[in-house]
Amino acid sequence: MILDVTTLLLLISAATPILFAALGEVIVERAGVLNLGVEGLMIVGALAGFAAAHATGSTALGFAVAAVAGAGLAMIFAVLTQMLLTNQVATGLALTLFGLGLTAMFGKPYEGIKAPPVPAGPLGVNAMIWLGLALVPLIWLGLNRTRAGLILRGVGENHDAAHALGYKVRAVRIAAIAAGGALAGMGGAYISIAIVLQWTEGMTAGAGWIALAIVVFAGWNPWGALAGAWLFGGVTVLQLRLQAAGVAVPVQLLSMAPYLATILVLVLISARQTYARGGGGTAPGSLGRPFHALR
Repeated sequence: MILDVTTLLLLISAATPILFAALGEVIVERAGVLNLGVEGLMIVGALAGFAAAHATGSTALGFAVAAVAGAGLAMIFAVLTQMLLTNQVATGLALTLFGLGLTAMFGKPYEGIKAPPVPAGPLGVNAMIWLGLALVPLIWLGLNRTRAGLILRGVGENHDAAHALGYKVRAVRIAAIAAGGALAGMGGAYISIAIVLQWTEGMTAGAGWIALAIVVFAGWNPWGALAGAWLFGGVTVLQLRLQAAGVAVPVQLLSMAPYLATILVLVLISARQTYARGGGGTAPGSLGRPFHALR
């Protein structure tokens, strides 16, 4: 059977790294910052988390180290874009290239080594999956029902107005970037520790870019990010099941299926928003715009 309990668990597991990264990017973009370096953050988290888990035998410590590594790398992006006011798109792309190169250099000693097993949690589902699911309502509540979340959203919608009201725009955005980096790092670590079970160069394989696309699919909403991650996970598991069943479809086409599905969804969303809003969108008003404090 294509749809059964095992397939559902595989779907949720495959969606988890995307979910962590997408939730992190929702926070970042809600603050008005466009970070295209998610792929770099994930791959650094994948290596740092795997190395820590292998050295200590503790997967929990591995995920914690991955969060610190992701947040640390994100701080480079924060300093460049928020303090030095570099272009966010170019800096994000450079961050991805930096992360890929850094891990390619330092990851060689860990190739061919198995990760320690991730302990099973309630219902046989590991704690990281439960954490990812719990973060969805927590982040939604934080963004929509707390003062800090409303300030963050205000900064993202109109940073000049937020500054005029006395809010520290740069501090809010730097905190959001750090949180997004930590979540992306944990998502990358989930790939190396819980899915692939070993370190392989470039193993995120575009997961960060899919997470960025899902944020748009989600309408910058944590619940939408969950739906988008599960969509990607479902297509990923489906293509694996079809390959295992020997379906007469070229394996290259099946491997492309998750990415093609993501592109199709984005095209449909773009067309719907263009028709409904006359070309407008739902992105935060100050997204990607540098903040120049009044002097």
